[in-house]
Amino acid sequence: MTIQDSLQERILVIDGAMGTMIQRYRLTEEDYRGERFKDWAYDLKGNNDLLSITQPQIIQNIHFEYLEAGADIIETNTFSSTSIAQADYHMESLAYELNVAAARNAAKAIEKYYAEHPGSPKKFIAGSIGPLNKTLSLSPDVNNPGFRAVTFDEVVDAYYEQIHGLSDGGVDLLLIETIFDTLNAKAAIYAVKKYFADNNKPELPVMISGTITDASGRTLSGQTLEAFYISIEHANPLSVGLNCALGAAEMRPHIKELSSIAGCYTSAYPNAGLPNAMGEYDEQPEETAHFMEDWAKEGYVNIVGGCCGTTPEHIRKMADAVKNVSPRVINH
Repeated sequence: MTIQDSLQERILVIDGAMGTMIQRYRLTEEDYRGERFKDWAYDLKGNNDLLSITQPQIIQNIHFEYLEAGADIIETNTFSSTSIAQADYHMESLAYELNVAAARNAAKAIEKYYAEHPGSPKKFIAGSIGPLNKTLSLSPDVNNPGFRAVTFDEVVDAYYEQIHGLSDGGVDLLLIETIFDTLNAKAAIYAVKKYFADNNKPELPVMISGTITDASGRTLSGQTLEAFYISIEHANPLSVGLNCALGAAEMRPHIKELSSIAGCYTSAYPNAGLPNAMGEYDEQPEETAHFMEDWAKEGYVNIVGGCCGTTPEHIRKMADAVKNVSPRVINH
């Protein structure tokens, strides 16, 4: 069964936060390094993507918890697995390997899930492609608005390598997510098209998820939601949606607008509310699930899930809340 078949039948559930779950393990610098990188010259704590190699069991366990909670789609632990993002840890050379390892960890978790739940519906692996720590639309230098820390071609090359690793690792689809600069997303889209054309492979379905950063209803690079959608529509995405930055209460008007203009499936995976003074998320699973059920009944969504602060319990409540609601019908 393809993901398109599943989406026609029901609302699908994508998993919740990876970082929130990793934090629960209270890992030390030594845990991040593992045996292989014990003598690395730079600090590695905080490089969550590296855990796909040094602590694969932890990553597999987190995936498994989300599958048990009812997730249909699990995201690879590759949000920062590009040479550009890994430069923070001087690990640019590991980008390809990180993506392959992360995809295989997700596959192992699904294998275990199938073994324990024979006959269950197909689960899908989404290769997570994050937004990078350098942007093409914005200058990092307030005194030089025209300056860019990176070129379009460099961004394409970084994403191309990531897509190569995810594809070789066996993902079912690609998820270009948390987009706050549409030009970066365009580079990722171009890299997807180029990779599959270069290698004469059938293109994997692409999910695209933007980020509205505040009440203005715009992305960080200044686009309205409609402008963002028009900018990426040419990619023929499987789905377009919103994630991160906002809790469900704040995201509602934007997901409502998106559902009315998108000619493809729509997705929404908000944070567990807005962060408190300590930077933590307080929204309880049943609260987030209530929003998702409301959006589902209003016909806004085809895929729901969670971003920062959400846990398997949020996903469990969410999956339960939408399981009997019909999916949104695509506007043609």
